[in-house]
Amino acid sequence: MTAKTFDAIIIGAGQAGPPLAGRLAAAGMSVALIERKLVGGTCVNTGCMPTKAMVASAYAAHLARRAADYGVTLSGPVGVDYKMIKARKDKVSNDARTNLESWIGGMDKCTLYRGHARFETANTVRVGEDLLSAEKIFLNTGGRASVPDLPGVNDISYLTNSSMMDLDVLPRHLVVVGGSYISLEFAQMFRRFGSDVTVIEKSPRLIDREDEDVSDAILSIFENEDIKVHLGAGDISFAKQGNDIAVTYSAGKAPAVGSHVLLALGRTPNTDDLDLDKAGVEVDKRGFIVVDDQLRTSVPGIWAMGDCNGKGAFTHTSYNDYEIVAANLLDNDPRKVSDRIEAYALYIDPPLGRCGMTEAAVRKSGRRALVGERPMTRVGRAVEKGETQGFMRILVDADSREILGCSVLGPGGDEAIHCVLDLMYAKAPVSTLARAMHIHPNVSELLPTIAQELKPLV
Repeated sequence: MTAKTFDAIIIGAGQAGPPLAGRLAAAGMSVALIERKLVGGTCVNTGCMPTKAMVASAYAAHLARRAADYGVTLSGPVGVDYKMIKARKDKVSNDARTNLESWIGGMDKCTLYRGHARFETANTVRVGEDLLSAEKIFLNTGGRASVPDLPGVNDISYLTNSSMMDLDVLPRHLVVVGGSYISLEFAQMFRRFGSDVTVIEKSPRLIDREDEDVSDAILSIFENEDIKVHLGAGDISFAKQGNDIAVTYSAGKAPAVGSHVLLALGRTPNTDDLDLDKAGVEVDKRGFIVVDDQLRTSVPGIWAMGDCNGKGAFTHTSYNDYEIVAANLLDNDPRKVSDRIEAYALYIDPPLGRCGMTEAAVRKSGRRALVGERPMTRVGRAVEKGETQGFMRILVDADSREILGCSVLGPGGDEAIHCVLDLMYAKAPVSTLARAMHIHPNVSELLPTIAQELKPLV
């Protein structure tokens, strides 16, 4: 057994771990960075980077099939080479991981340990034969796909977002169980690759945390691409049917029979095998590590960042967690989680960009509000691109004139949303947006126009 003392231990080399290691090492601290699987975490290996590489391939196939709409002729039908799609995706992911490993390897005063970390005391962690101790410990252990105990689920071979990345054949018929963000990206992606796709969702609408008309618009987008969607699906169960898998739902309805089944039913934090009880670290009933507004756990000297703390489930929230911790520890800057504004994107085509409050949340708050909307059919850039599905909406406090939230479902929605997000952080009145001169032609140029046409939310 080797015992060694560091100034800081970081468990998990996802989005928050390596940059924090870099800041701490640059400040003169000795750092142990522990990773039991792949450096880069979910984003680099099974999440953002590989899936968005595949989304790009799916978009190319979709646009090629629409070539005639743009006056472009092709000599034959459009096909896809799924092995090449996977190889491209793998290269994007592998290159990012290799670059990250090289950066970590070049850090002075940082040692990368490979293995499964477990607490022995509040300041001692075991990794294989190594016993490491530090006054400061940072948890960045991420999460994994939840697999609920549904009837028959253990009798079939199912896929999760992670194992989808290893799939080397194109499914004949992909049945996606779940109707939220991850599931919708995979559903559209594989439909565009050529698979038949069926989505089964227990809620009465897709992505039910969004406003109802956003859910309806996304359903319409899917139906236009011949993706079958079954909503309000209760009593979900699974059974083998020859070489296929039958997914039964809602008594009396015919099962969906597919060659492959993807379970996309939420995420579970990777906290159940760290022996947190030995350190006295508190977790909630779902397994998320309990933290305060500056990401400190119930134990002095231990912090939790990223998906394992339940404060966000995105790469950008994980990275922001690192920024908050580093600001407080190293910069005498009292940043906190409650300062940030909820913001994210759904990477279907067209994408949805979202920040702040939904219309439903504004109504529930009881405040006086203003709203401005415009369909993509009235956005010149969308018309020019032949991509007019979706709409944009801005919500404003009628008294303070500060922007409360925004939704942009349409081409470039994941980028355009930042025009509004930055103003919200600046607490600028909506008149700042209304007076801005944006570049024409662009989707974003309609945001000032909408800001000039606000009406009471009734």
